Amino acid sequence: MLLECLIFFFENPLACFDLQEIMNYFTYKATNTVLYQLYEMNPPAYTWLYNYLVDNDTKEGIHFLRALTKERQDLAERVMVTRLHLYGRWIKKCDHTKMYEMISNENLELMRERLIETVVWPSDDMNTTGKQD
Repeated sequence: MLLECLIFFFENPLACFDLQEIMNYFTYKATNTVLYQLYEMNPPAYTWLYNYLVDNDTKEGIHFLRALTKERQDLAERVMVTRLHLYGRWIKKCDHTKMYEMISNENLELMRERLIETVVWPSDDMNTTGKQD
């Protein structure tokens, strides 16, 4: 689960600033989880939800759930409960202090690399000829 947290934040770097994006992500994950469960336990409901997902995107979580509630309230409630459960598991699994340190260290490393790339180092030719600007 920690790996999923990291992948999510690396794929969506601005998501940490937008709580709605995080909620949309959990709606997406919950919908896929419910879809998988239905495939195993209720093939007709699986087919219906699968076809519904073809026409309705989970990227706008609240709009997706609102529309799903109008069509199939039972499935919408299942997605909402699953979304809350997944969030509860995620919050327990992610060590937020460790993630902050990892991000800070990575940022520092990237800035160092960029600094080394942009610094104009004196060339060996300048040192051997004695000319300097």
